Amino acid sequence: MNSVRVRFAPSPTGELHVGGARTALFNWLFARKHKGVFILRFEDTDVERNRPELIEPILESLRWLGLLWDEGPYFQSQRFSLYREWADRLLNEGKAYKCYCTPEELEQKRQRALAAKQKPLYDGRCRHLSSHDEERFIREGRQPALRLKIPESGTIVVNDAIRGRVEFDLAELDDFIILRSDGRPTYNFAVVVDDITMGITHVIRADEHLNNTPKQMLIYQAFGHPLPIFAHVPMVLAKDRSKLSKRHGATAVFEFRDRGILPEALVNYLARLGWSYGNQEIFSREELIEKFSLEAVHPSAAIFDEEKLLWLNQHYLKTSDPKDLSELVRPFLIKLGILSEAEANAVPSEKLVQMVMLFRERARTLVELAEPARYLLTDNFSYDPEAVQKFLTPEKIALLEGLAGALAAVEPFTAAEVERVTRAYLDSQGKALKDLAQPCRVALTGRTTGAGLFETMELIGRERVIARLRR
Repeated sequence: MNSVRVRFAPSPTGELHVGGARTALFNWLFARKHKGVFILRFEDTDVERNRPELIEPILESLRWLGLLWDEGPYFQSQRFSLYREWADRLLNEGKAYKCYCTPEELEQKRQRALAAKQKPLYDGRCRHLSSHDEERFIREGRQPALRLKIPESGTIVVNDAIRGRVEFDLAELDDFIILRSDGRPTYNFAVVVDDITMGITHVIRADEHLNNTPKQMLIYQAFGHPLPIFAHVPMVLAKDRSKLSKRHGATAVFEFRDRGILPEALVNYLARLGWSYGNQEIFSREELIEKFSLEAVHPSAAIFDEEKLLWLNQHYLKTSDPKDLSELVRPFLIKLGILSEAEANAVPSEKLVQMVMLFRERARTLVELAEPARYLLTDNFSYDPEAVQKFLTPEKIALLEGLAGALAAVEPFTAAEVERVTRAYLDSQGKALKDLAQPCRVALTGRTTGAGLFETMELIGRERVIARLRR
């Protein structure tokens, strides 16, 4: 296993989503566990669907997750001459043949097969083409594609490391194209040439590619090359067991980042999507590398549970270094429109660390951790109308006004000193803290829930506390 070489091969047709990220993670973990090589390759031969501007966001998504590659990125679009060379090799060995059928002719045959309720397979017309017909097609200016000659009967068996033995009937396949008439390789051919030339030992990919595997195995056999170990990872489904999509919420890696999910939490969660190690839920990256195995990946589809992800994220918020968290919170002050960039950068780190320490027990995301800054650092926040009506009655307002006077001379303005003075004031009024805690919180923050009242008051600061109580 010391020679393990795996690859993650996304197509730049969309952002990196959770399914692709999990596939990348499983490859990365497998490579790291076996001290192997993790290769990144872009399958970008589909010129109609490719979006080159998505390459960098995919790279950045992998970097953010900490899934750094050892080789690459390679681009299939830069390897066309290699594919041509390998296709010619099969042609010269009689394992592939030129097909002069036009797209119109192929479509007519396809429609006839469908009308007859038959599977639209190529009829092998050009497999035994006479030299006379070939010369005629050349004179007509037809540019040939290359097709692989495959056995006309039998079965092909995929021994999948996750799914076990899967059989395919060769009668369901035809002599498929490996090189198009314009010189571009087909997906299955380019993948095999890449995997052979890159020395890939294990193909760990989404199970949507399982049906491609028989064709790829036939290409390996044509080249006389040993097969890699295939492992097809089951799909990620939504709770209703439909395909995960935007209607279920965030699906792209960057959407989770922008919602305030930590990369450590997302990696931990993705690893547990279809893989398990006893009842353990929380893993450090080192533990994931140590314990991961393909044998423990379940063959059934995994269900994406956002509540569980938020629970994990809350755990990492609680256990991360407060200084590191405070700097992660800072950009969210700008994103949420709480502070301008200049104002956010001017907030002392100590103040942000205090805020993180005070609110991270309740927060599930960096957004929730940053949100209290709206009333801690600015006066630009709204009041809950129901809370105002319930708690800011004339009697309570009179108590708040008195409290403002009592706090005016508090020095230093710390949570402990504020609590001492507040309790002394309430004693003088014949009241208990429960009589004033909620009205005070509503007056200061606009809401009825939050962290410790006196710690919150210390962070708001004397001037703002007194001004809000009097307001």
